[in-house]
Amino acid sequence: MQQYTVKKGDTLRRIAASRGLSASHIINANPWASNQPYLIPGQILYLPSSPRRRYEVQAGDTLDRIAAAFQTREEAIMEMNPGISPHVLPEGRVLVLPPSERAGIVQLQGEYGYRQMKDDIRQLAAFYSKIETGSIGESVLGKPLPYVKIGEGGKHIHVNASIHANEWITTPSVMRFIEEYVCSLQRGQRWNGYDPVQWYQQCTLWVVPMVNPDGVELVQEGIHPGHPYYRQLTEWNGCRRDFRHWKANIHGVDLGDQFPAHWEEEVQRRGKRSPSPRDYPGTAPLTEPEAAALAAFTLETSPDAAVSLHSQGQEIYWNYRNYEPKESREWSRRLGQVSGYRPVKLEGSDAGYKDWFIQHFRRPGFTVEVGLGKNPLPLEDYDQISLDVGLILAELMSL
Repeated sequence: MQQYTVKKGDTLRRIAASRGLSASHIINANPWASNQPYLIPGQILYLPSSPRRRYEVQAGDTLDRIAAAFQTREEAIMEMNPGISPHVLPEGRVLVLPPSERAGIVQLQGEYGYRQMKDDIRQLAAFYSKIETGSIGESVLGKPLPYVKIGEGGKHIHVNASIHANEWITTPSVMRFIEEYVCSLQRGQRWNGYDPVQWYQQCTLWVVPMVNPDGVELVQEGIHPGHPYYRQLTEWNGCRRDFRHWKANIHGVDLGDQFPAHWEEEVQRRGKRSPSPRDYPGTAPLTEPEAAALAAFTLETSPDAAVSLHSQGQEIYWNYRNYEPKESREWSRRLGQVSGYRPVKLEGSDAGYKDWFIQHFRRPGFTVEVGLGKNPLPLEDYDQISLDVGLILAELMSL
């Protein structure tokens, strides 16, 4: 077994993904790791060898077909099986197969965090000329909040994700759609029956893929002594070391209750008067830099429609206190039709991004609750959630 020293930012899933293992492989070799919510830098792990997949060649098989079937490259198979011919594969020959590879920049290698998102945005912008990037502001801890812009059309659509920390799966989901959109656009291909060229010409898509990076990092990696908010976060979390249930930002303010849309009523409804893992609206609307930056960016770009991605429930909330325009109901029906999500007329909720957007602009705004289950949603649901998000945004840009 290989000895590995845990570094800052490491998680079991991230380490496992980088070595072709599963988290259970590592836990089996290091049983103590299952008894703590997070790895601690400096801890020693013993990593088993990556299990090898094998395949017995069938009559009519070719190397390119095998590579495609197992999501890998022909060259990688040849490297794992010295001496085989790419032209003649004898029936019955057992091949050792490398790990599957998904083509593309955006990959889910364990928990998808802020650093990976920033790196993916940089790579996407370098590879695809149709992408523009920038920052809408900074988080409490000074992390820049990136945005991505695609398109040159007159219909402007805003999308944001990861307002709530433990709903971070929304970030890689929208990032994958960004990549698939520009990839299809560059190749002149359709995307699931839609025409990306039409999107690009008619729409301008603005995406803020991670509104709450400090909170996401807290959920994924926990905290250790030396963190600037170690004492406060430990207290606000009831002295629990596990932060996977945390929704708020690093100040313990729920960014989903920070917008000036009947905020005072939401304060009374929530009943929270101090920082908390969730539901504390703060001392006033837009006190938190992430919420203030998102609102200012929205005012600056003045989108014609907006989507805020959350999890979970497979529902689409489309209304707010009758401020929404008449087309909102029909649009939500269309979005639900392509995704299988249920349009819901929501009552008894205020101060969210969608609420403020509808109230301020009187334009269609939607909160989309992706997936089903307990947050953070399991990584195994990522492919389906990514497709759901893509179909919803594709339909919205096509309306």
